[in-house]
Amino acid sequence: MGQLRNIMRGLLLALGLGGAVGGTVDVGAAASIPPSPQRIVSLLPSLTEAVCALGACDQLVATDRYSNAPAQVLALPKVGGLEDAQIERIVALKPDVVLATRATRAVERLQALGLRVVLIEATSHAEAHQMLTRLGEVLGRAEQAQKLWQQIEAQVQQAVARVPAALRGRKVYVEVDAGPYAAGPTSFLGETLARLGLHNIVPASFGPFPKLNPEFVVRAQPDLILVMERSPEELARRAGWAQLRALQRQQVCAFERARYDILVRPGPRLGEAAQLLADCLTTLAGRAVP
Repeated sequence: MGQLRNIMRGLLLALGLGGAVGGTVDVGAAASIPPSPQRIVSLLPSLTEAVCALGACDQLVATDRYSNAPAQVLALPKVGGLEDAQIERIVALKPDVVLATRATRAVERLQALGLRVVLIEATSHAEAHQMLTRLGEVLGRAEQAQKLWQQIEAQVQQAVARVPAALRGRKVYVEVDAGPYAAGPTSFLGETLARLGLHNIVPASFGPFPKLNPEFVVRAQPDLILVMERSPEELARRAGWAQLRALQRQQVCAFERARYDILVRPGPRLGEAAQLLADCLTTLAGRAVP
């Protein structure tokens, strides 16, 4: 669970740091970023994926330890994560630009050492669009960024059209970590679910990724449950969860790690995530739903 907890911590820290989540800020060396930077360090998986989706994978010289897609980045040096970025190794790589978030603790130190850092965060669809637009500007690939977002939107629309009518309006609980942390309606994942016609059991006032009391889920009685790599039997062992009708009726999708990574990263695979959710809903519709 280390990777997901790191992602979650980054999202939660970003939300607590003040200012506009999803905004972009350039800090560091006074010199401008080269028009097409040739040496890029990415410190967040969604940013790594975005760089590659924009056709600049070959310019990456290192990533955080959790960047695992596309396969090309697996062979790159890994330089830590949000809380333990390896500053000396990053500096030694002489990057033209470092991509990070406000939750990355090394930002001020990297700035002090003269590196140019671009901070980009996203917890919603709009902010993911902003992220890709900004990266397109930084990488000199603005046109590719625009086309990529159009492709994402087309994938989401295709997923919306595939949702079985019987499941539209159903109450859904989506667990992003075993805290349990849930995807609320104001998160990028919650927004995707809403576009697919589902009703989130988490109130918007709880925030994008709230930690819930397990009893809250029991009281809410979701019709559908989406989790990572957990069997209905395992979920039923939680206090009171055997009462959940969704478990009793097998209305549960448990995603394997690689697929779950797609769901919890607000990057260029948002459209693919919507397709995975539509696949899940199609499967659930094939089971008995009173």
